[in-house]
Amino acid sequence: MLNFLATEGASANAAERRSRVHEQDDYLLDAYSQTVTGVARRVSNAVVHLNVRKPQPQNRRQQNPRQPQEPFGTGSGFVISTDGFVVTNSHVVHGATAIEASLPDGRSFHARVVGDDPATDVAVVKIDGDNLATLAFGESDRLQVGQIAIAIGNPYGFQYSVTAGVVSALGRTLRSQNGRLIDDVIQTDAALNPGNSGGPLVDSFGNVIGVNTAVILPAQGLCFAVASNLAKFVVGKLILEGRVRRGYLGIAAQAVPLPAKWTQTLELPTKGGIQIQNVEADGPANHSGLQAGDIMVQFEGKPIDSIDALHKALDETTIGRRSNIWVLRDGSLKSLSVTPGELR
Repeated sequence: MLNFLATEGASANAAERRSRVHEQDDYLLDAYSQTVTGVARRVSNAVVHLNVRKPQPQNRRQQNPRQPQEPFGTGSGFVISTDGFVVTNSHVVHGATAIEASLPDGRSFHARVVGDDPATDVAVVKIDGDNLATLAFGESDRLQVGQIAIAIGNPYGFQYSVTAGVVSALGRTLRSQNGRLIDDVIQTDAALNPGNSGGPLVDSFGNVIGVNTAVILPAQGLCFAVASNLAKFVVGKLILEGRVRRGYLGIAAQAVPLPAKWTQTLELPTKGGIQIQNVEADGPANHSGLQAGDIMVQFEGKPIDSIDALHKALDETTIGRRSNIWVLRDGSLKSLSVTPGELR
């Protein structure tokens, strides 16, 4: 009898413990749900649906002249100021002939492109409206892998969509539509629904930590967003100047590995460089004495081992300013001065 009571008491205690665990799990799940739903409510009114008209490519017109000449595309964006500046993706609005922006409250506006930057896939459009809800940029350099990330878009107008996950990785790079490499990209498992490109990726406080830009379907739906610190810089330039200025040299080049004997003998800080294949006749590189066959290994003291490394080095501060480069020519190092022009 005593054994039976002891066993019965142990079973009751185990059941009670299981009940407490289930209650705790329910509480944790509810807390997560409350965070996501609360952020969605606060943020959604500032998320815009963009209906974009673009010219049809010439080759498609020739194939079927009966097709509409200006097909529509869609995307999302988000309002960042009460006077109507909206951030979105460059690939959503680039080349647009007409843009209609719709808010969740039912209002629609004609929007115009203020500026777009294909190199980072960030663009700014402007709408004219009153009582606009706005979002603020957060500090993406404070992000931690594993923290909540919530992607919000407005793919159909009047009805926003929400996906939630975590920051999967930081500091990724992504190839933009014009071939340049976008630095400081956030990888997240918060899925991007169709039409959500250009919408905000926000943290648990509703601050924008990224601009949703791409999804790689073959890689189990990996999703990416341009980090807010980079986006904030680009947006500021687009609003003030309409574009982001970058330097250029006027060369065609490819990355090449350097023979070990060169890196050891010449004490080079890199194992690779970029070999110049062609020099534009009237470009900055030609005026500086750069020649086809030269291998560039340094620009202003920075190792140059890839085309992307050179793109990073050629920011707006280099435009019109004499810069020092080191090249390998005929087996020896040669120092040259070049004045980068402005990329148009």
